[in-house]
Amino acid sequence: KVGNVVPAMKVADVSFNVKEIIHAMKQNADCGILVFPELCITGYTCADLFGNETLLHAAEQGLVEIADASEELEGLTVVVGLPVHFENNLYNCAAYVSEGTICALVPKINLPTYSEFYESRWFMSGRDIEDTDILFGGQEVPFGKNLLLEDSRSQAVIGTDICEDLWVPDKPSTHA
Repeated sequence: KVGNVVPAMKVADVSFNVKEIIHAMKQNADCGILVFPELCITGYTCADLFGNETLLHAAEQGLVEIADASEELEGLTVVVGLPVHFENNLYNCAAYVSEGTICALVPKINLPTYSEFYESRWFMSGRDIEDTDILFGGQEVPFGKNLLLEDSRSQAVIGTDICEDLWVPDKPSTHA
């Protein structure tokens, strides 16, 4: 069973957003996979606040809280979005969490720069990141565009497209 949740959110209020995410996880613990929105830990519209170290640290700690809460939810894989700082760049990532572990961080590849979107102002494309491990939330975590995850309940293999990644001809999921 796969579910998606759009929880109540407050822009840049990581504590509030994490509480809402954890509440939704507990309500939907019968799912194998539960997917939340892009950048749901911080909110998508933080704009220049994405450059704030306090926000980035809170997002990392928020992901740790979500991972800790997942420990009691056996068989549930949760996908949440957050900004991830790596090698002096910031990436818009999907984080996979299951049974107390941050399983993977997958960066967005295609950053929109039209209409109201200006993601390249804050984020780098993860196009060149493959087969990397980073220290995040006190754990060594696989980080890269080419990661495939396996759901523990169904053994389904999961690839990742983050928003704009889905709308381009050469989607990450094509290569998955």
